[in-house]
Amino acid sequence: MKDLLTQYHELFLADIHKRLFEENFSRLRKCLLELSEADIWYRPNIHSNSVGNLTLHLVGNMRQWVISGLLGNPDVRERDKEFEEQGPLPTPHLLDLLDQLEKELREGLAGITAEELVRVRPVQIYEENGITILVHVTEHFSYHVGQITYFVKARKDMDMGYYAGQDL
Repeated sequence: MKDLLTQYHELFLADIHKRLFEENFSRLRKCLLELSEADIWYRPNIHSNSVGNLTLHLVGNMRQWVISGLLGNPDVRERDKEFEEQGPLPTPHLLDLLDQLEKELREGLAGITAEELVRVRPVQIYEENGITILVHVTEHFSYHVGQITYFVKARKDMDMGYYAGQDL
């Protein structure tokens, strides 16, 4: 029988995997594919971000917090550029960014040990452990995917079908 630490480690990473890869990445891709490039780069006002900006922001945040902060790769993020981009960057380019990010995350997270989850390291101006990093990026990704989903539903008057076929 597995020890309790091993069980926690496996359960935690399985849930992060489910929330990020099975739910949020696929939902974000679905949203991008429902919108025209004009809609992806539409800003309703100066205080709002476009779907395109939010997509770039999610990629940048995940790279900074996980690829760099957790996995130890160099931090090359330029956060302000994520919001300054006016587009339109082509939808296939945004999807490619997501595909590459997902590939790197899957590979990197596959090797995360329980010890790495509790080790503290710098991210942005913070000192965070691996658990906190993964909780942060998961809730942050979900938050913005929710905003993007709301935009698609409002713009296209459609049900995204995220729970289609499930007896909730």
